[in-house]
Amino acid sequence: MNPRIPLLIDTDPGVDDALALLMAFNDPRHEVVGLTIAAGNVGLVHTVANALKLCEVAGVDTPVFAGCAAPLLHPARDAAYVHGRDGFGDTGYEPATRQAEAEHAALAILRLSHEHAGRLLLVALGPLTNLALALKLDPTLPSRVARCVVMGGAVTAHGNITAAAEFNIAFDPEAAHLVFEAFPMIDLCDWEATLAHGLAHTHVNAWLAADAPRARFYEAISRQTRAWAGERRGSHWQSADGLAMAYALDPQAALEVEERALAVELQGRHARGATVVDWRREEGRPDHVRILMRYDQARFEALIQAALTAA
Repeated sequence: MNPRIPLLIDTDPGVDDALALLMAFNDPRHEVVGLTIAAGNVGLVHTVANALKLCEVAGVDTPVFAGCAAPLLHPARDAAYVHGRDGFGDTGYEPATRQAEAEHAALAILRLSHEHAGRLLLVALGPLTNLALALKLDPTLPSRVARCVVMGGAVTAHGNITAAAEFNIAFDPEAAHLVFEAFPMIDLCDWEATLAHGLAHTHVNAWLAADAPRARFYEAISRQTRAWAGERRGSHWQSADGLAMAYALDPQAALEVEERALAVELQGRHARGATVVDWRREEGRPDHVRILMRYDQARFEALIQAALTAA
């Protein structure tokens, strides 16, 4: 048996996702067995192209599977105003020579869950549409996943796309509802944890100055979003997907977690897409999310720096 942990990443690249993917590619304890791609930060054509390009830059041949081009039920706005119209800072990069696989992302999730049953680490960095579709096709999926890590939510309703909701969940709340209801335990890295683990722009700039292909590429594609963040959030830049990937790759570096029940709000004029955590366990539901509250900041930054400066 391969001693490396099989890692399947469902993602919507996205500058933030790109950093998380570089972290995953650089971790010798894990083998990235697939990237399943959804629309989210930008449209599916761009997110697939970005995943393929990042694999090329990183020198990996991880298979890329195109998935859902829209939420399950209702249209949603993307985040091109943060990531650029193409999701990679509108740098006009030369497209990758490789194409995505013919298999749909939802089917690839199910197949890989069988191939790596009981060992698979599943990390979801974008809207949960692909996972929800996979669950509808085969509700037994969670029984084959060793661990599921989700970047999403705002556990005390301090949202980043609406007053109460975080982007990934708000993009497709119905999909998120299906996923959170299906898995007996999800490790959750939310937007509020992200805000508590900001990265000093001075540190990020130093890492990106490294004479390495990955650093040069990431410096270019992240320039727009780092400038956007600097104007609005001050001296620190936030990488939600980077923190989620750190939690996935090195869970021992989590300093504080809380287990609770969580529900996704599907209605409501002001709260659609909100993640409602039963902090006081008023409803008596079993805990089914393990919420990251504090992570070792030095370890987080070391994982990022190593990923960016890898040859």
